Amino acid sequence: MNFEGLDPGLAEYAPAMHSALDPVLDAHLNPSLLQNVDLDPEGVALEALPVQESVHIMEGVYSELHSVVAEVGVPVSVSHFDLHEEMLWVGSHGGHATSFFGPALERYSSFQVNGSDDIRQIQSLENGILFLTKNNLKYMARGGLIIFDYLLEESEDMHSLLLTDSSTLLVGGLQNHILEIDLNTVQETQKYAVETPGVTIMRQTNRFFFCGHTSGKVSLRDLRTFKVEHEFDAFSGSLSDFDVHGNLLAACGFSSRLTGLACDRFLKVYDLRMMRAITPLQVHVDPAFLRFIPTYTSRLAIISQSGQCQFCEPTGLANPADIFHVNPVGPLLMTFDVSASKQALAFGDSEGCVHLWTDSPEPSFNPYSRETEFALPCLVDSLPPLDWSQDLLPLSLIPVPLTTDTLLSDWPAANSAPAPRRAPPVDAEILRTMKKVGFIGYAPNPRTRLRNQIPYRLKESDSEFDSFSQVTESPIGREEEPHLHMVSKKYRKVTIKYSKLGLEDFDFKHYNKTLFAGLEPHIPNAYCNCMIQVLYFLEPVRCLIQNHLCQKEFCLACELGFLFHMLDLSRGDPCQGSNFLRAFRTIPEASALGLILADSDEASGKGNLARLIQRWNRFILTQLHQDMQELEAPQAYRGAGGSSFCSSGDSVIGQLFSCEMENCSLCRCGSETVRASSTLLFTLSYPEDKTGKSCDFAQVLKRSICLEQNTQAWCDNCEKYQPTIQTRNIRHLPDILVINCEVNSLKEADFWRMQAEVAFKMAIKKHGGEISKNKEFALADWKELGSPEGMLMCSSIEELKNVWLPFSIRMKITKNKGLDVCNWTDGDEIQLSSLGTPSQWGPARAEEEHGVYVYDLMATVVHILDSRTGGSLVAHIKVGETYHQRKEGVTHQQWYLFNDFLIEPIDKHEAVQFDMNWKVPAILYYVKRNLNSKYNLNIKNPIEASVLLAEASLARKQRKTHTTFIPLMLNEMPQVGDLVGLDAEFVTLNEEEAELRSDGTKSTIKPSQMSVARITCVRGQGPNEGIPFIDDYISTQEQVVDYLTQYSGIKPGDLDAKISSKHLTTLKSTYLKLRFLIDIGVKFVGHGLQKDFRVINLMVPKDQVLDTVYLFHMPRKRMISLRFLAWYFLDLKIQGETHDSIEDARTALQLYRKYLELSKNGTEPESFHKVLKGLYEKGRKMDWKVPEPEGQTSPKNAAVFSSVLAL
Repeated sequence: MNFEGLDPGLAEYAPAMHSALDPVLDAHLNPSLLQNVDLDPEGVALEALPVQESVHIMEGVYSELHSVVAEVGVPVSVSHFDLHEEMLWVGSHGGHATSFFGPALERYSSFQVNGSDDIRQIQSLENGILFLTKNNLKYMARGGLIIFDYLLEESEDMHSLLLTDSSTLLVGGLQNHILEIDLNTVQETQKYAVETPGVTIMRQTNRFFFCGHTSGKVSLRDLRTFKVEHEFDAFSGSLSDFDVHGNLLAACGFSSRLTGLACDRFLKVYDLRMMRAITPLQVHVDPAFLRFIPTYTSRLAIISQSGQCQFCEPTGLANPADIFHVNPVGPLLMTFDVSASKQALAFGDSEGCVHLWTDSPEPSFNPYSRETEFALPCLVDSLPPLDWSQDLLPLSLIPVPLTTDTLLSDWPAANSAPAPRRAPPVDAEILRTMKKVGFIGYAPNPRTRLRNQIPYRLKESDSEFDSFSQVTESPIGREEEPHLHMVSKKYRKVTIKYSKLGLEDFDFKHYNKTLFAGLEPHIPNAYCNCMIQVLYFLEPVRCLIQNHLCQKEFCLACELGFLFHMLDLSRGDPCQGSNFLRAFRTIPEASALGLILADSDEASGKGNLARLIQRWNRFILTQLHQDMQELEAPQAYRGAGGSSFCSSGDSVIGQLFSCEMENCSLCRCGSETVRASSTLLFTLSYPEDKTGKSCDFAQVLKRSICLEQNTQAWCDNCEKYQPTIQTRNIRHLPDILVINCEVNSLKEADFWRMQAEVAFKMAIKKHGGEISKNKEFALADWKELGSPEGMLMCSSIEELKNVWLPFSIRMKITKNKGLDVCNWTDGDEIQLSSLGTPSQWGPARAEEEHGVYVYDLMATVVHILDSRTGGSLVAHIKVGETYHQRKEGVTHQQWYLFNDFLIEPIDKHEAVQFDMNWKVPAILYYVKRNLNSKYNLNIKNPIEASVLLAEASLARKQRKTHTTFIPLMLNEMPQVGDLVGLDAEFVTLNEEEAELRSDGTKSTIKPSQMSVARITCVRGQGPNEGIPFIDDYISTQEQVVDYLTQYSGIKPGDLDAKISSKHLTTLKSTYLKLRFLIDIGVKFVGHGLQKDFRVINLMVPKDQVLDTVYLFHMPRKRMISLRFLAWYFLDLKIQGETHDSIEDARTALQLYRKYLELSKNGTEPESFHKVLKGLYEKGRKMDWKVPEPEGQTSPKNAAVFSSVLAL
C-alpha cells in the first residue's frame, strides 16, 4: 500500500520504529490493553491478548470472530494469509513478525525480522515466508529460522513484491526499476526499467502484470517482455490500492485539491477487454483498501482508515446498508487482507491489534491446507525427579547450557526488589460447594485451572464491571440504539441452534454448568418457563404437586407434577414442558384470559410479557387451588391413602398462598357491610405523590394489602348504588406471599427508579458521603451502611445501585385487626417483651401467640426489555438446602439466574437490582421463615401397578378381534432390570420452519412440533416374550397437519374416537404406564429411543436405556437404520410399506439379544469391533439399502426368537 497521502497522524509513529532499542513503551499505548499482558524489555508482547469476546457468527455474513494483540502499541504494517497452512502472518512497524494459527488466532511463532525498518510485504511459499523491508529481502522458516537474507542497495526503497512462479520474484519500490530475483540461486537475474517511478503495488493475471504507481497511474505490462501495453491515469494525486478480477480493474486513491491531497470517494473501474474506463463507482466511505471477494458475485470490499467497510458490486450502485464497522482498538486501520477461501478477512490497526472477520463460525483460510507442524513437547518430564531435601544432591543433574556469560536470572540487587504476590481469591464454586467440619472446609476440585498453577497477574477490577462487558456484541447500531448494550449477556434471550442432527450436537452444558435442569423455550407458550421454575423450587409446592394424581385428562396439577419429576431426575440436562403446555392450551379460562399466544405474536414479541406472566401467575395459583379441592372425587390412579399434606378436603394451595380478609363497605348513610374473602396474591398499588419523597417498600406493600378506595357499590339500606368507602383488613397471613408488581407504564417505572435513587443517596449519606467505586472499606466500616430500608451490608458501591426491594420483611397483625409491615434485616431482633430472651422461645410459638412473621425473599421474576428479540422473562431464585443436598450432596443456599436453559449462580444483590431501562420487576415471592418445618415433605409415588391392567378403549368401534396386545397379568408384573421393548410413532402438529442460506444450505429456525400417536411395549422375557402388553393409540384434540403414514403407519381416523378401530387412550393414561415402568426400574430396549422419550416428554435414567442405535455404532460414523440392521444380522425384512411399532420393538429386542451373543455379554469388545467393521463395509457397498428381490438374503444368519407367539 502507498502510505503517501494517508492520515498525517501516522507521522507520530516514526520514532516508534526504532523502539526496539528503547525499553520504554510507545506513548500512544492504550493502558487498558496492558491488563494480563507481560512485555519483554523490548516492548514485544509475549502473550496475545484477546480484546473482545468472540461473538455469534451468522452464516454468510461477515462478523468479527476474534481480536488479538500482535505487539502492544506498535502499528501493524502488513497482514497476509498463508497460502499453504491455516495461518495468519502479521508484520509490524518495528520489524517484528508474528503468526497465528487457525480461526482462534493462537500464537504460533514470533520473531524479529529487521531491527529498524518496518515490514512492508509478506509472501508465503511452500517451505517458508518471504519478508520485504526497505532494502532487505529475508526468507525465513515458519518457526523463525533464516533460510536466506538478501541485502539490497542502501539507496533502494522497496514497497512491493510479486511471485511470478515458484522460483521467480519481482521486487519494486520508489526507484525507477524493478528487480527480478531467482529464489533458487538467490541472485538478481534482471533489472527492468520503469518509465514512471514509484511502483508500490503489483498484481498479476494470466494476461498482464499490473503496476500501481505513487503518481496515481496503473500500467499494464506484457508477461514475457515486461513492456508497457497500456496505462490508466486513475487519480491525479496518488494511488492507494487496486485489485483485478476477471475483466475488471478497480482502484482507489487520492485526488489533488487546493489544500493538498484528498481521499477520492469515486472508485475508478476499468474494462480490460476494451481498455477503457466505465462508470466510476461512488462509495460512502473514504476508501483506503479494496479487494475483490468473488464468492457468488464479483463484489468488492472497500475499507477506510477509520474502520468502515462496504460491500458493493463494481458495476452497480453502492448501498449504505452494506456498511459495517471494524471497530479498531487504535485510531487507524493500517492493513487488510483476504484469505484464499474468501471466508476470512484480516485487519490490522495502529495499536498493534489484529481483527479476524469471518462468514462462518469455523472458517478455513484455504480450500486445501496442509497440516501444520508444531514444536516438539517439552522433555522435562522425562528427566529423573530430584529430591530437594537431600543436601548431598548433585546439582549437575539439572541440564543447563555451558556458558561463561552472566545468566539472565542473575539480576543485580539494585535492579531487583521483592514483590510478593497477592493471594488469589478463592474460586466461587469452591465456596459454594464447601462443607465445614470445625474450622476446616472441604470442597471438590472444580478443575477450572491446572494443578498448582495460578495466573501470574490477577485482574484488579471486578470482572462484572469490566469495560468490555458493557459493550454490545455487534458494533452496528451503537449510536442509533445505545440502550442495547445495557442488557447483560446472560440476561439476553437464548435460542437453540438446530443442525442436521437436531438437538443432539447442541452444547447445553455451555449455558448450564449446574446440576439443575433448565427448560427449553421453543415450545409454544413457553414464556412461563421461569414461573414453572419458581414453583418447583418451593419445596412444599413441589412435594404437594408430585403427590397429586387425579383422573382428569387435562389436569394442570398432574402435568406439573410429571414435569417436576423430570426436573428431579435431570442432572443438568434441559427438560421441556410440552405435555404441561399441551394441557394448558386446552383450559378454556386460559384462552379467555388471553394467556394463549399465537406463534406469530410470540415470535415478534407483540405481547406484553410482564402483564402476561402476572396474569399467568394468578391463573396458575387459582387453577392449582381448584384442582387440589377436587380430592373428594374418585381417584382413578390412587390407592386408599390421600395426600400426605392434607387430611380434609381443603386445598393445601389455599393453606400456602391464601390470605383471609374482611372487606368493609361503608356507605355515606352510615351503613357498613362486612364480607369475608380470600386472595392468593396481591397487586402493588403505588402512591400518587410525585414530589420524590422517600417511601419504603413495606409502606407500599401495606398500602396495597390494606387497600382503601372510593367506589360505587350497592347499599341495602339505601336500596341503590351509592358512593362507598371500601377498606380491607387482614385476618390471617399466608405462608407464601405472592406479589404482582404491576410495573406496566412509565409512571410505575419512574417510581421504582426514583425510590432506588433515594435509597442509594441515603446509603451514601449514612456513610458520610465517602463511598467511592474504587475505594475498599474494612468490614467494620460497612456494618454501618445497613439502612433502615432493609438493605444488607454490601462489599461495593455497585451492589447499592438500583436497589429498593428488601430481602426480608416483617409483618404483624395487631389486636385491632390492623397490619404492621416493615423492612427487615438479619441484624434486627423481634422485640417481644413478654417472651423474654429469644432463646427461651421457639419461632413457631412466637408466631402463634404474637402474630409476628418474617418473610424472606425467595424469587423475583423480571421482564428483560430488548428490542432486538422482543424481550424475555427470567427468574432469580434462591435455591434451598434440600435441592442442593439432592443434586450436589451439599447443604447451602444460593441465588441462581434461570433464563430458560441458561442457569448461572449470581450474587444475591443481583436479584434485587432493577435497572428500569432494561430489567423490570414483574413478580415477587416472599416465603415465611421456617416454612418447610410446618409441612410433611415426603413424596409418596401415587402411580400404582393397576395402571398396567386392562382398560377400556375410547374408540366406539373397537372390537376384541382388533386387539393387538395382551395386557399384563398380576403374575407378570415387571421387576427391576426386566427388559421391555419400546417403540413409538408420531404425527406432526406444526411444520418445520426453515430458511435457505445464500450458500444453498438449509437453516432450521423452528423444528416441527411432533405429537406421539402410538406407543408399543413388548415383553422382553418370560414365556410370552415378544408379545406386546401395551399398544395404545393416543387420542389428540389438536389439529394434525401430517400423519407421516409412510413412517408411522398412522392413518387419518386412527386417532378419532368416533371412527377409530384401534385401542384408543389418552396421553395421560399411557404416560402413567410408562412412568410406572421407569419408577419400577425396567430397562427399555429400542432403536432411537432418545427422540421417542423426548416427544413423549419423559426423563429416563441412562442406565435404563439400551438403544440399538448406539450399540451397533462406531465413533465418528453414521447411524444405521433398524431396517438395515435387521436384514444384516437377523435375516429379516421389515418396514416394507410402512412402519409398525410392534414389529420395530420386537426387532430391537432381537438385535439386543444378537448384540449380547456377538460381544459375549460385553466381555469381548475387540471381536465385536471386527463385526462392526464388516457391517460398515457392507453398508457402504450396498449404499445402506436393503436389497429388494425376495431371493437375496442377508449374509448373516441369526436365530429368531423361538418363543414368539403368533397373535
